[in-house]
Amino acid sequence: MKKTPVKIQRRNFVKGLIASSAATLAGCGQTEPPTYGNILRMGDWLTYKSHRLFLPSNSLAREYELSDISPAPAIGTTNPADPDKGGQHPEYAPEYGKLLKDGFASYGLRVAGLVERPGMYSLAALKRLPSRTQITRHTCEEGWSAIAQWTGAPLRTVLEAAGIMPNARYVQFHSYDGWGDGIDMVDALHPQTILAYGMNGRDLPVPHGAPLRLRVERQVGYKNMKFLRGIVVTEDFDDHGEFGSIQNGWSWYVGI
Repeated sequence: MKKTPVKIQRRNFVKGLIASSAATLAGCGQTEPPTYGNILRMGDWLTYKSHRLFLPSNSLAREYELSDISPAPAIGTTNPADPDKGGQHPEYAPEYGKLLKDGFASYGLRVAGLVERPGMYSLAALKRLPSRTQITRHTCEEGWSAIAQWTGAPLRTVLEAAGIMPNARYVQFHSYDGWGDGIDMVDALHPQTILAYGMNGRDLPVPHGAPLRLRVERQVGYKNMKFLRGIVVTEDFDDHGEFGSIQNGWSWYVGI
């Protein structure tokens, strides 16, 4: 009897795996990014669903020692108030410039959406919350990586202080250079997801996102949004249009 070529068997295996995965995950709609109905996004969809199904929600990214800290380049926008430093937004650049001049003393992070106690959190208030310090690897989508120490308030602590509503599914972030992005509640409540105001034992430098940046350690570098302006907790998915990742050719979920 003639055997079926191995490559056909493998192809059928992969097809079966995808089909069974889709069937198994069909009941997990509560954590499915709705943009992934597009056939070109199937790879992203499978990565997202596989991570959510097979990895423990609180599994930690590797943490390093102080001796492992390496030089960390600042790329992208390095000062939202300076047109020569990329990412200047006509509405937010003047506001960021004023904050920069007063050493961020008047900075406030707006927390809104599906929370019981929306409001503004000053930098001083965020620093009074319980903090977390972690030494982690920043893995850039452009192929480089760097290890740095980050200190900040766990996002979970901030959200719980604001009172997360039961129907919350996503946390959306808005920055002073105009960009928007979001994560689901699994990543938002993860113990290593922090709002960082410190880097390598000092205040967060401006090129790295001062006064506050997101650190979501289980995703690739560009998800760690710099220059945070506000947070909105939502039930519905938001791709942030022309100012978000998806319409600019990036994946919404880039778990590692």
